[in-house]
Amino acid sequence: MTLSVYLSGEIHTDWRDEIADACAGLDVTFSAPVTDHAASDDCGVAIMGEEPDKFWHDHKGAKLNAIRTRRGIEEADIVVVRFGDKYKQWNAAFDAGMAAALGKSLVVMHGPDHQHALKEVDAAALAVVETPAQVAQILTYVLDGRLPG
Repeated sequence: MTLSVYLSGEIHTDWRDEIADACAGLDVTFSAPVTDHAASDDCGVAIMGEEPDKFWHDHKGAKLNAIRTRRGIEEADIVVVRFGDKYKQWNAAFDAGMAAALGKSLVVMHGPDHQHALKEVDAAALAVVETPAQVAQILTYVLDGRLPG
């Protein structure tokens, strides 16, 4: 059984690569949002034309990125959403809510410092973890029934 996994959330660290590397050999396909921050912010105006107002600049980019995000979440068997330490990721919370609303298997990843702020998001998840290694162990278990160690 091939698992399709959408890796949403924080884009400033290499957590996606850590999961993919740890899942080498498993029957998993990964997808994700555009992780080049500048490209993600400017995609709308780069393709559809400049905007003098920052609101409309961001609006175009958000809508264009939503096409990719919706497709990735809708086609995924499992959605992993990472909340990082550095920024408030409102988009990640939105993605988690969308995944939950679509009945997707949701795995949420964040440190203990976000536990209280994300309690409702965590309650919608089937698993809450702190590390990419734990996500890889979940995927291994789901696919092969193997525990770590």
